[in-house]
Amino acid sequence: MNRTTASGTDTGASEAVTYDVAILGSGLAGSILAAVLARHGAKVLLLDGGSHPRFAIGESTIPYTLVTLRTLAERYDVPEISALASFTETTKALGPRFGVKRHFGFLMHHENTPQNPREVNEFNTPPQLLHEAAHYFRQDVDAYLFQVAAKYGAKVRQNFLVKDIDFDDSGVTLAGPRGEYRARYIVDASGFRSPVAEKFQLREDPVRFKHHSRSLWNHSLNVTPTDRLFDHLAEELRPPVPWYEGTVHHMFERGWAWVIAFDNNKWSTNPLCSVGMTVDPRTYPKVPGMSPEEDFARLCAPFPDIVRQFEGSIPAREWTSTDRLQYSSRTTVGDRWLLLSHAAGFIDPLFSRGLSNTTEAINVLAYRLLRAIKDGDFSAERFSYVDRLQQSQLDANDELVNAAFISFADYGLWSAIFRIWGWGANAGVYRLQEALTKFRRDGREQHFTDLEDVAHLGLYWPGHDGFAGLHDLMVKQTDAVEAGTTTGPEAADVLYEEIERANYVPKHLGFAEREVRFINPNPKKLYRMVRWSAKEGDPEVARLLTGNALEAVKAKVRGGRLF
Repeated sequence: MNRTTASGTDTGASEAVTYDVAILGSGLAGSILAAVLARHGAKVLLLDGGSHPRFAIGESTIPYTLVTLRTLAERYDVPEISALASFTETTKALGPRFGVKRHFGFLMHHENTPQNPREVNEFNTPPQLLHEAAHYFRQDVDAYLFQVAAKYGAKVRQNFLVKDIDFDDSGVTLAGPRGEYRARYIVDASGFRSPVAEKFQLREDPVRFKHHSRSLWNHSLNVTPTDRLFDHLAEELRPPVPWYEGTVHHMFERGWAWVIAFDNNKWSTNPLCSVGMTVDPRTYPKVPGMSPEEDFARLCAPFPDIVRQFEGSIPAREWTSTDRLQYSSRTTVGDRWLLLSHAAGFIDPLFSRGLSNTTEAINVLAYRLLRAIKDGDFSAERFSYVDRLQQSQLDANDELVNAAFISFADYGLWSAIFRIWGWGANAGVYRLQEALTKFRRDGREQHFTDLEDVAHLGLYWPGHDGFAGLHDLMVKQTDAVEAGTTTGPEAADVLYEEIERANYVPKHLGFAEREVRFINPNPKKLYRMVRWSAKEGDPEVARLLTGNALEAVKAKVRGGRLF
């Protein structure tokens, strides 16, 4: 009989039981999936080579992620997941160790010159619609979800290293130095070093993605709040929401640095701030023998205000440094196995899409797995949609991030891409929320499965031909800039011409107004945008905006928020 400690740490031997699903990796992805499956009666084994709590990044949330978390909580009746869907709920359930996220902030920098306050953008999440998001302190989030999975009956085994995986017609055997386990199906959510990807040699070489970046990161103390760098600026040059109260992106040609604060609100007892950088290794190759901390300082040095942001900060742990971040897999599903989330591939943390991709994939995977457990069909064909979704997510994000990196040399081009990203992500949120609102009324699963029938899988707004065309135009123009067949300003003009013309990009909020640097929704702007959509907007835009606006009013009357 297997012996474990109270925390699920494996102490040796094996079990005779056959689990329905074995999940490798007990981070956010593995633990949420384990909790959902166990809540519905599945026999789940959750294995991990390490133990909780532990350091992790992936700390920036976006509205798309938060609505998907609420969907998972309500669709699969795991209310604990919804505790992660707002700053208030996260702080209440897990403790005051999280940062508040009230916006996405972007500041463009050029070598050896102060930051130009007119080359900035901020996109604020509207408080009339959305709960404030959180900067996740991942060691607490992941440990919380791990415990939720155990609470619902998942068998958890920490410090179990899988050394061999053997498949046969009825299931899979997972063996390690401390014993072996048997399951009918395996989900590998272990990340880059995926045992399943290694067994079937799934990694593509060369990687199929266009984007190139490497990364460095840490948690630090005494990081200067971003707003103090610009105390000298006139009021009209300052953002409507302080920079430090959201996710800060310092952009420069072929790279960017992040500032994700956990100490940016009066309730937090966490003095740390997540800091890091991703850069194109073709432009900024590693220097042999240079430490990651020295490399980070070297990369910051040409940009005086980035230097000032991190001057005097104290690293709280050893720096992490990577080679090229991007990796891809030729497939993510097979008979009796699936690669989930970062086990399947990765692009770049820009735009914080990793967590939203993860939760979206879990949402479409979980009900398929529950059906497979009942009827015994664990074929690759059954999970082919999950493969198409994950591969399309990666491909679309590769195109977006690569376009953004190209644009970092020209503010006008960047500001156009900022709007394409911002409105596409927003429209996607409204689409998800529409389905969740309908589900709340009648409990029908079809509202969620209908979301899967789309023409442009992988985009945040995957069902709209016009927006897909705008995305493709963005890719075409930025590729031309990189090839030298057009200039950044010329490409920006082409994109803005389409943005300003399109009836699927709403007016009055800043998405279609080139001169607007800060997209700052307020009741008056939201009203004008909804009114415009009803009179002049694309039918789908009108439906999404007016429908969600009406639900937001109802939620406000009830004393809450829609999202």
